[in-house]
Amino acid sequence: MTYPAPGSPQVAALVNEATGGVVRPAERGIDHAAWMVLRNVYPQADVPVLEMSLDLTLDEREHYRLGRRLARLREQNVLVVGSGNIVHNLYEVDWAQDAPTAEWAVAYDDWVRDAVAGRRHDELIDYVAANPLSRRAAPTAEHYLPMLYVLGLQGADERIETVHESFQHGTVSMRSFMTV
Repeated sequence: MTYPAPGSPQVAALVNEATGGVVRPAERGIDHAAWMVLRNVYPQADVPVLEMSLDLTLDEREHYRLGRRLARLREQNVLVVGSGNIVHNLYEVDWAQDAPTAEWAVAYDDWVRDAVAGRRHDELIDYVAANPLSRRAAPTAEHYLPMLYVLGLQGADERIETVHESFQHGTVSMRSFMTV
């Protein structure tokens, strides 16, 4: 599969300015975490795309702060998408298409949903300490961290609402949010 979306040096410059120089040019193209979402929203690949990689040397609060800094880009008609999976445990995945969803995965996904709706950002940032299921639900952070960027983008008068919720393979949440 290909998703030949054009890049945008202008948006890259805006992101670089907003983040204080975090963005560096890269030639590797976009990851499946970006194009799997975008091919459904923009199937013609006719919008410029800039993908930011996660710096896993940063802690969760620093990721959230980067999201706060990116918020000003929304005023310039830049769509910011955080793509991952809140519950993403491939160690316990059941590859059957009709796999039953694990109860602990549903409980964790519900906790995140409720914390997002209640604007409990500090709990979601410090998720490992806030919920004992965190290490099981997100044994590695790279699929959870994009949500912190989205939370950082949330304005004082905005709410985040769920636009899709489902599970795949018993332990992978497909919950999707949108700021409204």
